[in-house]
Amino acid sequence: MLNINDILETVQMIQDECLDIRTITMGISLLDCADNDIDRSCQKVYDKITRLAKDLVKTGQDIERMYGIPIINKRVAVTPIAVLAGVSGGDPVKYAHALQKAANTIGVNFIGGYSALVQKGFSAGDLELIRSIPRAMAETDLLCSSINVGSTKAGINMDAVELMGRIVKETAALTAERQSIGCAKLVVLCNAPEDNPFMAGAFHGISEPDCIINVGVSGPGVVRAALARASADLPINQIADIVKKTAFKITRMGQLVGAEASERLGVPFGIIDLSLAPTPAVGDSVAHILEEMGLERCGAPGTTACLALLNDAVKKGGVMASGRVGGLSGAFIPVSEDAGMMDAARVGALSLEKLEAMTSVCSVGLDMIMLPGDTTAETISGIIADEAAIGMVNQKTTAVRVIPAAGYKVGDELNFGGLLGGGPVMPVNGFSPEKMIHRGGYIPAPMHSLKN
Repeated sequence: MLNINDILETVQMIQDECLDIRTITMGISLLDCADNDIDRSCQKVYDKITRLAKDLVKTGQDIERMYGIPIINKRVAVTPIAVLAGVSGGDPVKYAHALQKAANTIGVNFIGGYSALVQKGFSAGDLELIRSIPRAMAETDLLCSSINVGSTKAGINMDAVELMGRIVKETAALTAERQSIGCAKLVVLCNAPEDNPFMAGAFHGISEPDCIINVGVSGPGVVRAALARASADLPINQIADIVKKTAFKITRMGQLVGAEASERLGVPFGIIDLSLAPTPAVGDSVAHILEEMGLERCGAPGTTACLALLNDAVKKGGVMASGRVGGLSGAFIPVSEDAGMMDAARVGALSLEKLEAMTSVCSVGLDMIMLPGDTTAETISGIIADEAAIGMVNQKTTAVRVIPAAGYKVGDELNFGGLLGGGPVMPVNGFSPEKMIHRGGYIPAPMHSLKN
């Protein structure tokens, strides 16, 4: 039973501390749209998405008005398109245009699933889709793409890693006139979850039901504000307790919205992803949470330890509030989307190497990091390989979403606007991994993958 203090506290979280539901994402299976004629397949894709998701945006807006809770994005995630491309053949970019057209029709913010899962090798449709990504990202605005190159069970497909370094560079070049924004919609994953509602990595896994609603909650500002009210000499274990209690409250709101959206749309409720997803807005920063714990600046010694505490406490608090926790669930550290991360990068407190260390304990990986435009494809592949290795060995999701901004150099500033934010171009280690990357092959799965 809610009391007046609970209600007032929630109002304060929404009005003053940037609490929101970051996304309600409808997952749609396109397996029954497969056809050996690509034009018929694209038409089936468009028809199914616009039929099932026609009321998604309106439902989200109605729930916003009913509860007074901001729902920032309404999105759709679909079956990896490489599966359909393997059946139909033809130019996969036709699917990209069909997805963009469907997104425009139903009015969602993003649509994800221009994806392939190649951790163990390439099957029909995978290579064609991957090679088409630069054009697909350049010719669409709302489409997101993801490629899974490794897993704890399968190891790392180094041929895919090498290829994705070149694809990221080609995508940057084809969208150079827009600050290489195509790369902001492209992510390379290891251990990709099949029920992730967050872009750019969202796709609808083939083991998921035909249609489902997943919810992503946020609230870095709420956690930061709770820590700001705490005593300065509080032991660190009590800091963890504050985070857990706050995550519990945030997740309850996600549970409420997810259940309501599920009932109104007549679609099963999937999971709540209780990630702390920052925005460029002042006060809505994961970096500022870490600084409230006692760091002079995010990136200082102790940052990884604080992030580990935060990530763990968010999960513990969230699972107590919902039995449907899934997706990524933890703390995101995208540089361009987090005001505190941007500032730390500008003053030199945060380096690419420190961010890589932080990804071993956070929920995803190297995210929204601007690199010099002359960064080589092999260097990007090396960054992907390192991050995939962290995910594979630690049995967690990791990802790389970097933007080698064509024509930009270290210290230059980019500004994408909106939730994508902006920030400084960061330096990259100049020594080359070229010879290692061009070996190809695969990195075997670790011994602890043999659990059966």
